[in-house]
Amino acid sequence: MEANLNEYLNSKFDIEPKDIRTYSPLTLAYMGDAIFDVVIRSILVNKGNTAVNKLHNRASSVVKAGTQAKMAAALLDYFTEAEADWYRRGRNSKPHTKAKNASTMDYLEATGFEAVIGYLYLTGDMNRICELINRGINAIGLDILD
Repeated sequence: MEANLNEYLNSKFDIEPKDIRTYSPLTLAYMGDAIFDVVIRSILVNKGNTAVNKLHNRASSVVKAGTQAKMAAALLDYFTEAEADWYRRGRNSKPHTKAKNASTMDYLEATGFEAVIGYLYLTGDMNRICELINRGINAIGLDILD
């Protein structure tokens, strides 16, 4: 049985689980951004010891709005109905921040992608997160798995 990190953390910090439907898409995107970053960093670190500045540069090239928007576009037809709904809700949200190095559209599409990742994390589906990220990496031709 797969361990659910979110449930584990809730139990360790005595936090009562909440109904995911009560979360805004931006809250899910906030969580999804962090989880996506951890997955990408884990892939890079687990490939072997590398200078930290190289790790940072490689991770930064993936964990950015433009790349996430490309991944989302490549995965749209692969999303489940629930994932597609969270993607649309995230993409159509009104973030209170502006993209630093991305177009507004890329930023909104990345927010939708992050909302999906956050939704999957909070529902305990790390297998699906890894499946989507792996499929997205391959679909847009990132070389981080080489």
